[in-house]
Amino acid sequence: MNEGYAVFCDADRQFYDAPYRVAEDGHGGRGLYAPLRQPLPEGWQQRRVGDWMAFTPAYVALPSQGWKIHISATLDNAESILARVWDYCVPRSIAFKCMPNRYLLHTRNAKYGDRGSSGKFITIYPADDEQCRTVSESLDRLLGGEPGPYILTDLRYGSGPVYLRYGSFTVRNCYDEEGQLRPAIEDANGRLVPDRRDPTFYIPPWLTLPDFLEPHLAARSDQTVAEIPYRFDRALHFSNGGGVYLATDTRTDEKVVIKEGRPHAGLAADGADAVTRLERERDALVRLSGLSCTPEVHDWFAVDDHRFLVLEFVEGRPLNRFFAHRHPLIEPDPTPQVLADYTDWAIRVHGLVAEAVADIHARGVVFNDLHLFNIMLSEDEASVVLLDFEAASVDDATSRQVVANPGFVAPPERRGPDVDTYALACLRIALFLPLTSLFTVDRAKAAHLAEIAAAQFPVPRAFLDEAVEEITRGYTAPHRPTTPGSFATGDDGYLPVRLGDWPRSRDSMAAALLASATPHREDRCFPGDIAQFTVEGGGSCFAYGAAGVLYSLAETGAAPVPEAEEWLLRATKTPASGTPLGFYDGLSGIAWVLERLGHRARALDLVDLLVRQDWDTIGPDLHGGLAGIGLALDSLATSTGERDLHERALRCAQLAADAGKPAPSGAPRATARAGLLHGASGTALLYIRLYESTKDATLLDLAADALRRDLARCKRAVGGALQVDEGRRTLPYLGAGSVGIGMVLDDYLALRDDEQFEQARVGIVEAAQAKFYAQPNLFRGAAGMVMHLARTTTGGPGTHTADLDRQIESLSWGAVPYQGHLAFAGEQMMRLSMDLSSGTAGCLLALGSALHGTPVHLPFLPPLARPQNRPPFSETEAKPRSHK
Repeated sequence: MNEGYAVFCDADRQFYDAPYRVAEDGHGGRGLYAPLRQPLPEGWQQRRVGDWMAFTPAYVALPSQGWKIHISATLDNAESILARVWDYCVPRSIAFKCMPNRYLLHTRNAKYGDRGSSGKFITIYPADDEQCRTVSESLDRLLGGEPGPYILTDLRYGSGPVYLRYGSFTVRNCYDEEGQLRPAIEDANGRLVPDRRDPTFYIPPWLTLPDFLEPHLAARSDQTVAEIPYRFDRALHFSNGGGVYLATDTRTDEKVVIKEGRPHAGLAADGADAVTRLERERDALVRLSGLSCTPEVHDWFAVDDHRFLVLEFVEGRPLNRFFAHRHPLIEPDPTPQVLADYTDWAIRVHGLVAEAVADIHARGVVFNDLHLFNIMLSEDEASVVLLDFEAASVDDATSRQVVANPGFVAPPERRGPDVDTYALACLRIALFLPLTSLFTVDRAKAAHLAEIAAAQFPVPRAFLDEAVEEITRGYTAPHRPTTPGSFATGDDGYLPVRLGDWPRSRDSMAAALLASATPHREDRCFPGDIAQFTVEGGGSCFAYGAAGVLYSLAETGAAPVPEAEEWLLRATKTPASGTPLGFYDGLSGIAWVLERLGHRARALDLVDLLVRQDWDTIGPDLHGGLAGIGLALDSLATSTGERDLHERALRCAQLAADAGKPAPSGAPRATARAGLLHGASGTALLYIRLYESTKDATLLDLAADALRRDLARCKRAVGGALQVDEGRRTLPYLGAGSVGIGMVLDDYLALRDDEQFEQARVGIVEAAQAKFYAQPNLFRGAAGMVMHLARTTTGGPGTHTADLDRQIESLSWGAVPYQGHLAFAGEQMMRLSMDLSSGTAGCLLALGSALHGTPVHLPFLPPLARPQNRPPFSETEAKPRSHK
C-alpha cells in the first residue's frame, strides 16, 4: 500500500480528492480556526495553497529562499498557538501560512501522513537571517514548552515547538539526478538544485549555519541511544509515528524487534498518537502473554520523549509474501492440481488465522487491524503469529477501528469483535483475489469477486458465500439503473456490460467519464490520481488530467465533449508557475492533445512557452523529460508545418543522448529506472520516430543502445517470463516494467533485425500472460497487458485472440459500476479513477487497441502489422474521429 493515498480518501466516497476539499462546515473539527475568521489589515492578502492558508502583506518583498520557521502543535493547543502567532506576525508584517483547521492538522500528523511534512502547523517567512533570529527568539519566549510533534526535517529551537529549515520561499522546480521534477533552491552558483525534504535535518553544503542556531545544532547532536542495552541493526519500517527496528539485546545476544512511538505524531482516527497506540499494544500483549499466536513483551523504555517497546522476534514471513510467491494466477495457465493445492493451502491458513483470532478474543482482546501484512506465517507454514496490536482494545466490546488497511477496513457500524469478524471475511476472498480494497468503494463487489474466485479455483462455495454475507451485511448498494434496456448486464449482473462487448463497453465507459466530470471546478475536470493535487497542472495533463481523458475518448470514437475541451482551454490560458514541461505530466502533452482536438492556436501558445524554458537539466525520459518533449515537438512540426519544431526535437534527442553517455569519471551513468515511461526505452522511442523522418542510422544505433540498457535491468522468472528487476520485486508492467520495453522492441524490429531483441520480446510476451495483476490500470496493471498483446508483432503463444480475450476478462476484475456505467479502480484500489494513467480512460484506450474497428494506440506507438489480426466486431464500427 502506498500510504500517501489514504489521506485523499476522506473528501469523497468514490474518488480521490484533496484533503482541503473536505467541507469546512464547522463540524467534526473542519471549521476554520477562530483567528482565521477575523478580518485582515489593509494591504494583506489571503490565499489557499493546497492544504495551507497563506497570509502575505502585499507591500513586503521576500527573498526566494532562506531560513524558514515552522511551528508544530497538537490538536488541542493548535488554536491557541495560532492566535499567538497571528498576534505576533500580523502587526509586524511577517508573512506566514498555516493549516486552517483541526481536520487538516490531524491529516498532516496522521499515521500514514508524509514524514517530511509531519508536525508543520505554521510556516513563517522571515525577510532575512537577522529577522529570522529575532522571530525565533520571540516565538520561543511566547510558545516555548508547548507540546507538538517533532518536525523531522528541521532543527528544533530550544525545546520546541519552534523549528527551522533552510528552503525555498517561492514555487521553483528543477530535475533531480533521476530526472524527476522536484522543488528547488539556488546553490552558491545560482544553479537550481533540489530543495531536499528528507525526514532528517539537512544543511546545504554551500551554506554556513547562522551563529544563533549553533547551540541548537549542538543540543541535537547530544541526543543518543548509547545508554540502552540494545543495538539497532536495521530499520524494518517507518511511519509517521516512528520506526520499527530489528535489534540485538547486547546482554543476551538475542534478536528482538523494537517499535518506536513519537509523541503527538502518527495520529489514529480517534486522535491517539503513536505513544498512546504503543501503550495499547503493550497492554494488549501483556494480556495475551503465553499465547503461541502473539509475540511476548520484553521491555519498555524511553529516550527523551520517545517511547520504545521491545518485542520477541518472530521467525517467519508476513502472509502477503507467501501469497505473492505461491499464488497460481501469477502464471498464465496453472494446472488443476496446482489450483487445488493452493485452494487447500489458503483454506488451511485461513483456519489458522481464525483460531488465533478466537484465542485473543477469549482473553478479552480485539485485534482491530487484521490484514495480510500483520499475519506472520512460520516457514513450515504450520502456525501463525499476529503482529502489530497498536489498534487493539482490551475488554471493550464497543471499540471501533481507528487504524486499518484499506482492504480490510470495517464499516463504521461494526464494533468490538465484529471488526475482526469482518476482516476474517475479507481474508477469505483476499487469499484468492487480493482486491478487497474495492470494498471501500462498493461492498457489493464482494459477491462479484466471489464469483470470479469460484470460477478460477475449486473452492467450496460456502466458504466464499459466508464471506460475502458477512461483508455485505446491512449494506445498501449504490443506485443502479433497473429500467429495461438502461444497460446491458454482464454474466453475473454486477457489471453494466461485458468488456468484450464493444462498442457497448466503450459507450458505457464514456458515459462514466462524462458522469464524473466537474467542469465547474478549477483544479480538475475529471477525477483521477492524487497527482492531480501534488503536481502543478495535474488536473490538465495527459497522464492524470483532462488531456488524457479527451485523447482516449476521441481515439476510441466516442462523441466529443465540448465542455471538457473548454475547461482545458481555460485551465491552460495562463499555466501556473512550476507546471512541468513533459509529455505525460505537463505542457508538451497538453499542447499535442489540443492540436489534435483542433485548438492549434492554444497548442502553439503552449509550445512557445515550452521552448523558452531551460532544457539542460531535464531528464531524458518519456514521462516528464526530453523524450516526451521531443516526440511531441516532432509530431507538432508535421501537423502544424512549424518546421523549426523538428529541429528542437532533434536537440531533445541530442540532450537525451548526452545524458546517456558515461560520466566524466568514465563510469557508466546509473539509470535510476527502467521501462517505457522513466527508463531508456522512452528515449529509444524518440530515436526511432526521428529515424523514420531523417533516415539517420545513428539514431537507430542510439535506440539499440538504449534498449540494451533497459534489458540489462531485466531478469527471467521461472517459465521464461522477462521482467524488470527492481531488487525487491520484478515488474512486468507497461509503464515501468518489461512490457513497456517490449512495445518499443516491436517498433525497432520493424526497422532492423536483432536476435537478442527477438528473444527478449518472446519473454516479455510471457510476462504479459499472467491471469492476475494487482491493479487494472494502464501503466501498472492489466490494461497495459491487453494493449501490448493487442499490438505486439511477436506472434506465437500468448498473442492469439484467445489469449487476448482472457486478459480482457481479467481486466474486468478491477471494474466497479459508477452511476450505472462501467468504471475502474485507480491506483491503490481505494477509489475510482477516470484518468489515462491510473483509471477508466486508460482502460478504455487499452480495450480500444484490442477491439476497436481501427485499433487505437498510445501516442507515438501506432498499431503495427500483426501476424494475425482480430476481425472487427462490426463492419460498420465507427472510426476514430478526425482531428485535422
